Amino acid sequence: MDLGIAGRTAIVCASSKGLGRACAAALAAEGCAVVINGRDGKTLEATAAAIREATGADVTAVVGDVATAEGQAALLKAAPNPDILVNNNAGPPRKDFRELDRDAMLKGVIANMVTPIELIQQVIDGMAERGFGRIVNITSASVKAPIVGLDLSSGARAGLTAFMAGVARTVAHRNVTINAILPGMFDTDRLRGGFPAEAKLSGRTEEEVAASRKAGVPAKRFGDPDEFGKLCAYLCSAQAGYVTGQNILIDGGNFPGAF
Repeated sequence: MDLGIAGRTAIVCASSKGLGRACAAALAAEGCAVVINGRDGKTLEATAAAIREATGADVTAVVGDVATAEGQAALLKAAPNPDILVNNNAGPPRKDFRELDRDAMLKGVIANMVTPIELIQQVIDGMAERGFGRIVNITSASVKAPIVGLDLSSGARAGLTAFMAGVARTVAHRNVTINAILPGMFDTDRLRGGFPAEAKLSGRTEEEVAASRKAGVPAKRFGDPDEFGKLCAYLCSAQAGYVTGQNILIDGGNFPGAF
């Protein structure tokens, strides 16, 4: 299916690897000019080169922390009038909520709630004026089913979800949509990065930890980042103009609910 976004410009935050990279690659494959972002210049440039080679798309790499004013300014300098914005950022590490001090809590809220709102503030009016805009916020399945130890991440992302719920309805008539994708367990460095500690605590190998995690998912596997990217690309498509204010769970059936 032609998604109707060839020639559009997309900013994809925190996209040097993982789910952000998958979204950038999927949008590039649909003919978008893509601005990617990350804090590690070497990794970011390698990602940009790989996406260019695979898709032939125009890919601009912007090094910086999207949670800072400087990082945001650099992104918007590279793409002053984006048609598509994909908000993404790493969440705070797993920690007992009792151990979180005020600075840690503020940092988590800034990274996972305030930052995407700030970027949306800067691009949404231009999208409305041009009559096309697609905003996708990558949050987490923990917004629907909180994970112990990720309370700060869950809370900040849930705050973003609630904040955007009303905003989405104010621009829908201008063909600007705002949606969120809630990933479950995807085969990324972030997921596998937690296996060593879990293996040590449980006395198992990392392979046994991975197998146990997969066994608990009805699909019996981890998600492929590419399928996440394709869902993101659809939500950014011309055909998705009637989908807004939604939180779309993609977790292999792990959330045990009908709604």
